[in-house]
Amino acid sequence: MVQTQESPVKITSSGQNEKIHSMLQKVKVVTVIGSGTMGNGICHVFAQFGFQVHMMDIKQEAMDKAIATISKNMDRQVAKNTLSEEAKKEALSRITTYTDMASAVKDADVVVEAATENIDLKIKIFQDLDRLCPAHTILATNTSSISITRIGSYTKRPGKVIGMHFMNPVPVMRLVEIINGYATDNEVTQLVHDLSAYLGKVPCVVGDYPGFISNRILMPLINEAILALQEGVAGVEEIDTIMKLGMAHPMGPLQLADFIGLDTCYSIMHVLHMGFGNQKYAPATLLANMVQAGYLGVKSGEGFYKYTPGSKELVVSERFENKKWK
Repeated sequence: MVQTQESPVKITSSGQNEKIHSMLQKVKVVTVIGSGTMGNGICHVFAQFGFQVHMMDIKQEAMDKAIATISKNMDRQVAKNTLSEEAKKEALSRITTYTDMASAVKDADVVVEAATENIDLKIKIFQDLDRLCPAHTILATNTSSISITRIGSYTKRPGKVIGMHFMNPVPVMRLVEIINGYATDNEVTQLVHDLSAYLGKVPCVVGDYPGFISNRILMPLINEAILALQEGVAGVEEIDTIMKLGMAHPMGPLQLADFIGLDTCYSIMHVLHMGFGNQKYAPATLLANMVQAGYLGVKSGEGFYKYTPGSKELVVSERFENKKWK
């Protein structure tokens, strides 16, 4: 049963209020597939807003680590007085972990898949979900670039397959990019839209084209920054500083690429390149080489910058150091 909790979304009419409560009667259990950075963030938000959350991963150790991360992130909210200690304990109590998919999804009203950005893996997961979930279950994917229509075509319920693309870090970032597949039912889109709003997010509905909107625009920007570095136009620090101070970006494109993961950036650029068949979307050679060599950014400890555990200092990788102008 969904816990009664005031929504942070300002309801402007009793009709909207009834609509939200009606929607919540339909969604009591949410299963999240994957306990990595995105998966644990999605679990965090759903649990905080009163849903029973089933976290599913193939390794219990990964989920134990995810629960510890959620608890630590909620501690930050408690310190900022945006969450009470009691609410934190209640939210954590709503999360149950599973290593068996059948058990994790048998009561699910909505499933959000947050596995690695790999089309073959996602197709396999959705085939299993289609077979194991109740007929009414909505199957959402947190994919950042892969076709919803293609994923849905491997199920017997393409009308209930939709993209629900959260931004990282999930508890902080307000956007949810909702992607309709060609066959997605309007009722499913409306429910996911309302559900996202209930979570305090701002839902934006877009069509199913490579990269959708967020990464169709963001990834070529990042790729162009990498090309500028590759061609020696400017250094890492200069490129990021120009975009931060000149364009008011909170984080430079190279630092952002490190944060996202260079392997993920490469995968998305590959999807764009293949999807549009346009050379302008080809991943930069430097990006491909860094991924091949294992320099993936924050997750590997080094990308365009070098990351030392416990330090917040932004240090350019020695591989990209250049002359310091005075």
